[in-house]
Amino acid sequence: MSAALSLRGLSHAYAGVPVLRSIDLDVAPREVVAVVGPSGAGKTTLFRCLTRLVRADEGVLEVCGKDLMRLEGGALREARRDLGLVFQSYNLVRRLTALQNVLVGRLAEVPTWRVVLRRFPDAEQQLAAACLDQVGLLAHAHTRADRLSGGQQQRVAIARVLASRARVVLADEPVASLDPASAQSVLTALRSLATDHGKAVVCSLHQVDLVAGFADRVVGLRDGRVVLDVPASRFDASAARDLYAPHRAKV
Repeated sequence: MSAALSLRGLSHAYAGVPVLRSIDLDVAPREVVAVVGPSGAGKTTLFRCLTRLVRADEGVLEVCGKDLMRLEGGALREARRDLGLVFQSYNLVRRLTALQNVLVGRLAEVPTWRVVLRRFPDAEQQLAAACLDQVGLLAHAHTRADRLSGGQQQRVAIARVLASRARVVLADEPVASLDPASAQSVLTALRSLATDHGKAVVCSLHQVDLVAGFADRVVGLRDGRVVLDVPASRFDASAARDLYAPHRAKV
């Protein structure tokens, strides 16, 4: 099966200091990849480059066969429709309801005047409601986002990605601020994007104990390099200790 996301030699530096060093990575549809590593390993920069919030200095970044490194303007905006983003901070409009926040995921498909007036067609509202139902939040469809718990808000964000019909989902520390029960519900919802909807999911995690039962593969970063790429079943306590052990950076 061809990769939905493919990186070749992706590299980036800040003020001449290398942060990402020739990253190679393939993620297939229906696959969940957990990206782990110590602070300063390059995880945040990697995700910023994947979304083109930062343009990598060199390399190939293919999303569904399109190299985002070569695109600009309208062509880049069009290609980025295949990317769905889930942030640590939820990135919801707090005064809007859960349903209205999910409808934000349909902005690329709906005329601007409908967005401004919040007058979405019935079919769009039904789609948003179905997406909320799939993350277990249909009963909260008309609840303002700022009245939802952190875990509920993150599941609204996942429903929004589902509504956008993006084919690759990037989740940057989506459970960092959640309690264990909420974190588990969010990871279950993310997992369903792959298993039930065929999306490729890449998720960065600090809590390595959450990898089991969630990811198919684990990619470990250290000093901006991929130092580990194994099936999740092989990422045991020994592998985690080795990855996070004090280590002198290579120049």
